Amino acid sequence: MLQEREIAELRPGVPDWELALVDGIKVLRRVYKFKNFAEALSFTNKVGALAEEQGHHPALLTEWGKVTVTWWTHAIGGLHKNDFIMAAKTDKLLES
Repeated sequence: MLQEREIAELRPGVPDWELALVDGIKVLRRVYKFKNFAEALSFTNKVGALAEEQGHHPALLTEWGKVTVTWWTHAIGGLHKNDFIMAAKTDKLLES
């Protein structure tokens, strides 16, 4: 699990993500906005494919016009460097 200093070092790489506490666990969370449900669902499917490819799975909430993505490492009950990497890769999906 990352220490505060390590989290502070990695944060600039994912500036649009918030650090949140969910049930006492530190997570990275971002809400992506879309024009409609179809676009939100398409993005959700891209995130799902990335997660499967990488073997690391986020919490995904798909709603009309938005998708909330939450990354953390279940096995350690907190944040790992890989969560920051996956957050950055999730951002890149917007470009494709």
